Amino acid sequence: MKKVLTAVLLLAMGAFALHAQQKPPSPEELTALQAIVNAKTVEARVTAADSFVTSFPKSEYLPFALTMAAEAYQMSGNSTKAIIYYQQVLEANPKEYNAMLMLAAETARTTREFDLDKEEKLSKAEKYARDGMALIPSATKPNAQFTDAQWEELKKDDTARAHEALGLIAAARKKYDVAASEFETAAKTASQPQPATFIRLGGAYTDGGKPAEAIATLDKVLAMPNLPDQLKQIAQSEKARAEKAKTAK
Repeated sequence: MKKVLTAVLLLAMGAFALHAQQKPPSPEELTALQAIVNAKTVEARVTAADSFVTSFPKSEYLPFALTMAAEAYQMSGNSTKAIIYYQQVLEANPKEYNAMLMLAAETARTTREFDLDKEEKLSKAEKYARDGMALIPSATKPNAQFTDAQWEELKKDDTARAHEALGLIAAARKKYDVAASEFETAAKTASQPQPATFIRLGGAYTDGGKPAEAIATLDKVLAMPNLPDQLKQIAQSEKARAEKAKTAK
């Protein structure tokens, strides 16, 4: 449902060096890192990551190990544990903007309307998003295997993720015009805009009293080639909601 290709995920592709100033992992660290990457299940990946943290508590690669565990939980739908691990990533490296962006989005998605600490959560999520976005322009290219052009595209996508998180936060606050603006910016910023962003944009239009704009946006999504069935169903549901809202006006 989303495109997330950050410097951290590049590590999982075999590039075990986040920044030029990082020293290569020791043979023992490399073996443990490969065990994390090669794990086939969420449980195995988290176990391998936890083992790395225990075995190498001062390693420069702690953020990577913890991020792999966080993303495993996130992809399995366990937002609570994903948030815990992303918070640990920031403890290991307070400037890890990927963790900030993930925390911003996950916090916004899991905050409920009647949570007593709703605004506290959303304020924290907004700070994560804005702090993370501020770090992107000066981020160091992961390694020489990637061209400057590729790195610029990745940074565009990460900036788009920050705007999408801000859109989710605004929607949770029922500031639908703000949410729509952020989703629009995310779509314009990304190197390859994602269908899910447009679906969220359509939802923000509907909730903001602009069902005609929502229908037009969702029609574009439904016309996209090779749209996954899950996203197609969500887009159809959102379009039906927009059409009902338009009829009721």
